[in-house]
Amino acid sequence: MSFSGQVAVITGGGSGMGQAWARRLATAGATVAILDVNEAGMAETAASAPNIKPYAVDITDADAVAGVFADIEGSLGPVDRVANAAAIMPFGRLLEEDPKLTTRVMTINYGGLVNVATAALPRMIERGRGDFVSFSSMTGIVPGLLMGAYASSKAAVQFYTEILYHENRNSGLRFCCVCPPAVKTALWQQAEATVVPKLPSKGETLTPDVVIDDIERCLDKGKLFAYPGKQTQLGVVMRRLFPQLIWRVSHDAEGF
Repeated sequence: MSFSGQVAVITGGGSGMGQAWARRLATAGATVAILDVNEAGMAETAASAPNIKPYAVDITDADAVAGVFADIEGSLGPVDRVANAAAIMPFGRLLEEDPKLTTRVMTINYGGLVNVATAALPRMIERGRGDFVSFSSMTGIVPGLLMGAYASSKAAVQFYTEILYHENRNSGLRFCCVCPPAVKTALWQQAEATVVPKLPSKGETLTPDVVIDDIERCLDKGKLFAYPGKQTQLGVVMRRLFPQLIWRVSHDAEGF
């Protein structure tokens, strides 16, 4: 797929999904602006292609995010695609977790999305074209023990993106909210550094390329949600039809 002449902005471009997608879009011809606080990681990403441009910014700072998007549009051109891949993923029991960390997960994973959306979308809507991609998670559909902060933030991402789409469904833009299971990235290593719930660790683990392919299909087909992997698709059905069974399985897996 060619993205020659297009401008993409990817948050979390210093590692994981953001890094993988930045490299893929750059290879396909896009000019890619990556946003992150991880400057070393962004330098590594940018070293792979001259058309990847790093921007050091904290996405929880709304004014800074607005300023960066103004700079990008002024120097690189109109933005054609935005992908919100920045996130943190510590796990643990909610009442044993520092409340400052719990709220920080929401501030980054959800608040960062809000800041990016309000900075990027008005210009894109005015032009009547573009793609806006939100990264949620299977945990935002099927909540699990020991994943409360992360799951709550990803559920918020889903609701925000769904409402955002319906408020702008005739804008000419394409929206996609992707809800993958565990993905082999540095983000999953954050969870491993805290506590790994037994249930998701036994399940399906995807590669970034599989997730990206599913997002592209989601955009091409005009669907709002992407559910990469068989486990995610099954989880959507189970959550809708058998919510108590899901909790029973989760309690059995974790032992409480």
